[in-house]
Amino acid sequence: MAGAAAEQRRLATVVESWLGRPVLIVGDAMLDEWRFAESDRLCREAPAPVLTLRRRISAAGGAANTAVNVAALGGRAVLVAPVGADVAGDELHDCLDRAGVWDRTVNQPGRPTPVKRRMLAGNQILLREDSGDPDDALDPEGVDRLLTALSCATEELRAAAGGEAPTLVVCDYGLGALPAPVRAWLVENRERYATVALDAHDLADWRGLAPTVVTPSFAEATRLLARAGGRARPTGGPDLHLEHPDGDRVDGPSEMTAGVAPGGVRADDATAPALDDRQGPVGEPTPGESRVALTGDGLSVTGTGVTVNTQAGEGVDRAVLAESRLAELRAHTGADVVAVTLDTEGAVVGGVDGEPRRSHSTPVPASHAVGAGDAYLAAMTLALAADAPLPTAAQLAQLAATITVSDTGTCVCRRDDLLAALDQPTGTTSHPGLVGGDELDAIVAEHREAGRSVVFTNGCFDVLHRGHVRYLEQARALGDLLIVAVNSDGSVRRLKGPDRPVNPVEDRGALLAALSCVDHVVVFEEDSPAALIEAVRPDVYVKGGDYPPELVPEAPLVRRLGGQVRTLGYVPDRSTSAIIERIRSHSRDASAQVAPDEPLRARTQAS
Repeated sequence: MAGAAAEQRRLATVVESWLGRPVLIVGDAMLDEWRFAESDRLCREAPAPVLTLRRRISAAGGAANTAVNVAALGGRAVLVAPVGADVAGDELHDCLDRAGVWDRTVNQPGRPTPVKRRMLAGNQILLREDSGDPDDALDPEGVDRLLTALSCATEELRAAAGGEAPTLVVCDYGLGALPAPVRAWLVENRERYATVALDAHDLADWRGLAPTVVTPSFAEATRLLARAGGRARPTGGPDLHLEHPDGDRVDGPSEMTAGVAPGGVRADDATAPALDDRQGPVGEPTPGESRVALTGDGLSVTGTGVTVNTQAGEGVDRAVLAESRLAELRAHTGADVVAVTLDTEGAVVGGVDGEPRRSHSTPVPASHAVGAGDAYLAAMTLALAADAPLPTAAQLAQLAATITVSDTGTCVCRRDDLLAALDQPTGTTSHPGLVGGDELDAIVAEHREAGRSVVFTNGCFDVLHRGHVRYLEQARALGDLLIVAVNSDGSVRRLKGPDRPVNPVEDRGALLAALSCVDHVVVFEEDSPAALIEAVRPDVYVKGGDYPPELVPEAPLVRRLGGQVRTLGYVPDRSTSAIIERIRSHSRDASAQVAPDEPLRARTQAS
């Protein structure tokens, strides 16, 4: 038991070490839409259920969900991807904002945001409707804007990390977000990134990238081996053929289905020619070949189907086949690490030492596992970027994927959930949310000693609203610890007038401290937070507004102390003054509706 506890603490240390790690995610972003319905009858027109919609959920999908998982696990995530100027794109932006992802997506008018809409009844997926055509290529201007966004986001992350080279995650699901010029730019600029992770349906498109880690599914790995020119080796005995369906290229996780053996012959057909008499095609599959094949011994590949020897017994499975080809996969991809994911069967991971590592998962309904691969990719990338040993990275990646599949929906693994699964405290400190100035000094010193970056902001926060919450979530994403300084009641009156604040500082502070994105709240009496800034010496000082950082009064002080200044735009039409004015306006309107000669009691009840 003591050994297990020590191992969990060791893993938790790695999770702590990747806090604030800068990660740039680029690729196919999409919107996942879940529609939950009920059905208690069939329609008269056809034997089909009549559905009544009860609930609708939208979530980030594809590369966007990988970015959400990076942010949720504690990394500093920036997403660069083409997104349509449409309703689905607006929803995707909201999902990214809520997750604290730095949204550097590029609007592409006329090119729709890819959407996967799932209709469920009784927690069972009945149908899925996909929109967004991979043939909708980016126009030259769109490609140029995407390349500009990539370069700017890379430098932005580097600056925010104090000059540290960021990590790159490429998510290529064949939906057109990564055309040849973008792939070429990433290959040419490989040296700008410390760690590079690649998740691609067609790994052959990424020759030359030299990624740190690739995470193909079993079918994607098999397809790559087939295109690399494997040839069938002779073997005897009956075969079980697994067919790789058409259309998987743009469909997320690969699927494998039982089917006909290569050459159109069933495995149990006694008239079938021996494998050594059936020379399957070698190299790139032709348009008529919908399958990719491993031969009976599981050691050679052709381009027409997946075949394993059933006489070898139950021990021959996808994991065994994947383990036997890890070295070739590393050679063909140029990756240091190959992690072949096996859906609910876990994964097989191999590195430079040539030692395969097997991880396992718990089988769950398919509707529970959507996006679990994104959680796996995010955790694996963060762990390797934090210089964790490969066995540790593989362990944490599998754990992140496994603990997200408890319910229907798009999977997101949060740092606190991962720490809880390791039986570790979920907070970075035992200090309370509301603190005094003296206690704040000790808290900041403790976090600095642990190598964490401190973000500081201040304000009245009189009537907490959506704009405040979004602003604070974005501020928290800029570092590891967010401290919010709140003006005292006297300070607010001097700044805003005698009728403010509406809420006393005790209430304002308690509400702020209850937000998950806020670590600590401190009250200050002065009209300026300069004294607190001197004491905290924040790595990042944040103010709300659309003006440049140079116009922030505290900017010279922050920079003199070695910090940087950031301004974040507010949510349009969301402000404390506007809310208070609306309340007063409604109150005036209600009073005007009461006739002057009505009894006092009636007027009192009306108000």
